[in-house]
Parts: sequence; C-alpha cells; structure tokens
Amino acid sequence: MKTIKDSVHDHIEVAGVALSLLDTPPVQRLRHVKQLGTVELVYPAANHTRFEHSLGVYHLACEALDHLGIGGRNAERVRAAAILHDVGHAPYSHNLEPLVERRTGNAHDDVDDVLETNEVATVLEAHDLDPWRVARLIAGEGSYAGIVSGEIDVDRMDYLVRDAHHTGVPYGTIDHGRLIRELALDDGELVLSEGNVQTAESLLVARALMNPVVYNHHVARISKAMLRRAVDRLIETSDVTAGEVRRWDDHDLHAALRGTPETAEAAERIATRDLYKRAVWVGMEGAPDDLVDADFATRTDLEAQIADDAGVDPDDVILDVPPRPSMRESDAKVRVRGEVRSLAEQSALVEALRAAQREQWRLGVYTTADLVEAVGHAAERTLGLSTEGDRLTDRTGRFMPLDEFEADGGRGPTA
Repeated sequence: MKTIKDSVHDHIEVAGVALSLLDTPPVQRLRHVKQLGTVELVYPAANHTRFEHSLGVYHLACEALDHLGIGGRNAERVRAAAILHDVGHAPYSHNLEPLVERRTGNAHDDVDDVLETNEVATVLEAHDLDPWRVARLIAGEGSYAGIVSGEIDVDRMDYLVRDAHHTGVPYGTIDHGRLIRELALDDGELVLSEGNVQTAESLLVARALMNPVVYNHHVARISKAMLRRAVDRLIETSDVTAGEVRRWDDHDLHAALRGTPETAEAAERIATRDLYKRAVWVGMEGAPDDLVDADFATRTDLEAQIADDAGVDPDDVILDVPPRPSMRESDAKVRVRGEVRSLAEQSALVEALRAAQREQWRLGVYTTADLVEAVGHAAERTLGLSTEGDRLTDRTGRFMPLDEFEADGGRGPTA
C-alpha cells in the first residue's frame, strides 16, 4: 500500500491493481496533462493535472465500493477503471477532444487501444482482470459502470470539487461524502436513495455555476479555439498524425507547435497570452439554427467567407460554435416513494437550469485586436446574425454596442 497526500481528499491510500497501475507510462503521462487545459490563462492556480484527478476518482470509487458492499474481482475492476478512466485524454484534456474525435473516431473514453497493447494490459492480466472489460467500464458499459462513468459518478464528484479548489471559485463545492453515502443499487443500476432529490440537484447547480465562470469563460474559449486551429494546422502541414497527438502530453504538443513554422506564431501567442479578441459574442436567440448546428466543414467555409468579406487573411478569423447545451446529470436516478425516477422527472429545478444553460450559450467570432471592427461587421453579414447592428451581449443576453461592451470590462472575472 502507498499513501499519497492530495490537495482535495487529504491522504489517499492506493493498493492492489491501482498501485501496480500507478507507475505505468500511460498513467504517468497524466502528470503532464492539465485538467482544465487553457483555463489557467484565466485562473493561474488552475494547473492541476489529470493524474491528481485520477487519484481522486480512485479514492471516491473505493469509498463508493465500500458503502455499496461490492468486493472481490468486481471491486478491483472498478478500481482499475477509476485510475485509468482518463488515459485516453489528448494533451490539454477536453480542449482537443472534438479535434481528436473528428480525425480518429476516438473519444477520450475510448481506451481499448491503450489498455490492451502495453504495460497496462500486462498489469491488468497479472491481477486476473480482462483489459477489455475494464475498457467497457470506462466507456460506461457493464456491471457497476455507473460508479465511474454515469450520471452521478465519482468522476463528476471529484472534478467539480477539484476544479473549484484550484480556481478558487466557490461554485463547485458539493457534499460528495453525502452523495456517496446515499448511493444504492437497484437491479444493478446506481441510484440515490429515498429523499435525496436535493442531493442530486446539487450536482446540477454546481455544474451550472461553474460553466460560465470557469469551463466556458471567454478567455478559455478563445485560447481553446486558437489551440485547436493550431493543432489542425500542425497535422495538415507536417507528418504528425492525430493518433500521435492523442498520445502526447502538453509539453510534447507545445514543443511540436513551436517547432513547426506554420504553427509557431499561434504557439507563441498562447504561451504569452497574446490572444485573439471577440469580434462577435452572441446568444442562441441571435444565431440561426443551421449555424448553431453547423458541422466542422461548414464552419471552416464560413470562416473563409467572413475573412473574404472583411478583406483579411483566413488565419485571422476563428468561428467558435459550441454544442447545444446538454445536462446528462438530469438523467440521474433517484428513489421517490419507492419508485425509481429520473431527476428530470422529479425536479422542477432541472428545467430552470436548462433555461439558464440556453441563456449562457454564446457563439463567438475571434480575431486580432486591430481587426475586430472589420471582422465583426463581416461576420454579421455572413452569418445572418440578429444583432440589430450590435455584436456583443451583456450578462443577460442583451445586445450592447462595442464601446459599451469594452467599458463593461468584458464581463468576466478576469480580462
């Protein structure tokens, strides 16, 4: 057994298969993959890693297994899945996930290739565990998968608390101890026991509050979009493949970007926080449905059209269209008067939070500071935005003139 001091959970005891997995290269790589990607450009202390988070998920998984009375090989399989659940992440975590999935077909929880072909497979087999079955747990399939990969899983419990701790914001604080104590199994399905609707709602509220000020802060959005553009260019102009990028860590990627002429400028901009600015920042009510649902090829074509209209280089325009809001946690199961129901069926808060998500959604067009006016007007015309001549919105979604917007300081916790 090994005891590791953690910033969130204090002392974490690691034993069994998890201890054997700890020093394998795929797990150690996570020491060099930031949990929140470019969010540290907003919150300087947000430089915690996927390695710390994986330890936290393992710790909470052990507590859940003990509470539920699950032991033996089933428990070891879940513990292995907990420590390995993030080994499929590319550099900068979720920042590059859409790019990697588009180019390789693999999401971050598609880890069969990692678990079945290297030291990880050797360790799992030595502990009499089938790598394929562990991979299925990480993908959310199989008995007890909900502990690690479900609507009220220990993954969410750890990252909300950990991200709040390292950013310093108070919004992600949840009572993960109570959440675990109130877990129950109903025909093999993970549910919250009777009378815990509010406990489940706490996850929704925490996530809803973290989204606009941390995960979707405008500086994080801009830097993430610049990073994706640079990595796409790296793959297109060098012999680097998306599969190779997926196995790199943050340092490997940044070195490759700096060392490639076509991406060196973007790498320098990100490293020195010399970021693009918002030329357009509009809510869902101001964007046509076909634009909200546009695929990558369509967005790329629209970027070129905006650049042509503005008379600027296509590299100077980034169109950032986030996915439509979703709330997987609302599918969490709760016992109510002896009946298992989804949280969405039972909680009046769910619809209010969905409405808040829609209000918080923003489409962005980014460019260099000197081109904001030209690109903003061109984007209005090209994208058919309903801005009534204005391009930016205040906190409530009201469109406001650019000079008023700048006077408001950008509406974020930091510039």
